[in-house]
Amino acid sequence: MNRKRENGVRITGPDVDLEREVILDSKGRRVDQAYVERALADVDAYWKKQGGRPSLTGEAKHSPHVSFRVTPELKALAMREAEARGMTVSQLAREAFEKFLAS
Repeated sequence: MNRKRENGVRITGPDVDLEREVILDSKGRRVDQAYVERALADVDAYWKKQGGRPSLTGEAKHSPHVSFRVTPELKALAMREAEARGMTVSQLAREAFEKFLAS
């Protein structure tokens, strides 16, 4: 059986009743619900430790990404302006978007 949950996780194989069926991991340990919960917590902790940019909201949420093309001249101007202001081109672009959309 192959199905996809709402959260995007793909499940492959039949459902298993961990209370009735004996499933062992590669080290011979029994897999029960507590084992599964610990494994999921380990995976979650691993991914939270991974790098990546911090969310712009200040919370642990995904920040939407906007991408568009510019001429080489406009990119060079943006890079110079951002450097002069001590910011990144992304910060400069966000500031410009906010000012433009607020007007």
